Amino acid sequence: MKNLSVFQIILLSAFGALAISGILIFALVVGSGGRNSIGPMTIWGTLEPNAFAVVLRQASENDGRLSQVTYVQRDPATYEADLTEALANGTGPDLFLLRQDYAMRDKGKVIPVPYTFLSETKFKDTFLEAANPYLSEEGVLGIPLFVDPLIFYWNRDILASAGFAKPPQYWEDVPEFAQKVTKRDDSGGIVLSAISLGEFANVNHAKDIITLLIQQAGGTITQEDGTGRLVPALTLRVAGSPSQAAESALRFYTEFADPSKVHYSWNRSLPSSRAEFAAGDLALYLGYASESTLLARMNPNLNFAGAAVPQGKTATRSTNAAHVYALSVSRTSRNPEGAMTVAALIADTSVARALSVAVGIPSARRDVIAESLKGENVLFEGEALIARSWVDPDPEKTDGVFRGMIESVTTGSSRLSEAVGRANQELAQAMGE
Repeated sequence: MKNLSVFQIILLSAFGALAISGILIFALVVGSGGRNSIGPMTIWGTLEPNAFAVVLRQASENDGRLSQVTYVQRDPATYEADLTEALANGTGPDLFLLRQDYAMRDKGKVIPVPYTFLSETKFKDTFLEAANPYLSEEGVLGIPLFVDPLIFYWNRDILASAGFAKPPQYWEDVPEFAQKVTKRDDSGGIVLSAISLGEFANVNHAKDIITLLIQQAGGTITQEDGTGRLVPALTLRVAGSPSQAAESALRFYTEFADPSKVHYSWNRSLPSSRAEFAAGDLALYLGYASESTLLARMNPNLNFAGAAVPQGKTATRSTNAAHVYALSVSRTSRNPEGAMTVAALIADTSVARALSVAVGIPSARRDVIAESLKGENVLFEGEALIARSWVDPDPEKTDGVFRGMIESVTTGSSRLSEAVGRANQELAQAMGE
């Protein structure tokens, strides 16, 4: 066997040890000559099914072990509930796509890949940094496939009319941009918005945006203490600064919804930020790379482009946020060894590369990202490379935490420090402290 990838080497080097211990998880998972099917294998996910079908069909021509693998798309709105119910009834899939922010909450649904098979060092050497939340005490909770980064979408027509050739590169320039671009009617109502920041309910990805601003300011949301226990970190102060990153980010974010500010450009009476951008009434929209096709479908006449997410002028490191998708082995799989084999084959370089191109989302593999690619992928992959993640104890609970933090400031019921302190306490409660 030759031309083995890093992942292949991991699998093969672990083979002997696992066989001796009686825990034979993979049997020559990746390599030449894999022609025998491992039987029917079902994958659940929320991503577009046609791309998976085409890539899996092509891959099965080279490796028969993928010949009976089926991908089933589930409704994103009910995905978590459907998966939980199916697993409880014993009718769930063998594998499912697990997003990184659900990794901690849903680890009870997963058979982890042991570190004797895939070490933490090899995981980090193989996959982008945004995938680190899949690393747990029990093992690897999912084999990463995609990193879907935030993109700064901009309306070419609106910017040109306001005299801008490109969107702002730095956050410090956004308030002045908003002041010049936002248009109001005689009663002060917003009829054309520069950017959708400040609120929670009608800002798509509001939690992701505010947590990105916190991380860009040098802070974090959760971290491990000296004993390895996950604890909240919103109230930690930035090294060398008298302020908290969370307070600084919250102040910047909420000012765009403050009518007393000259850069006031958003309020809760407006439609959702995605709908407003698709309608041509919003200049700048922070959305995921995977939304590019959706935006074009929502309005085929929309003249828009994507750009890198703004950074701070004094930042020492560029940072973005992303959704990461990994293949996890279901606790109720009737063939967990086969499921792990399928996950390894799909995550190997050649299949992962083809799947990334077909789905239109950057690969989670460092070697695929490092390859020379052209067109829009350059932007998407560059943003995926700088993406960072934090360990979310429960996305639904933390949605409420961040909504409360933001809205307590925009309604004037709390000062910044009070809002952040309360959010930190609520994060601790979400972690069961």
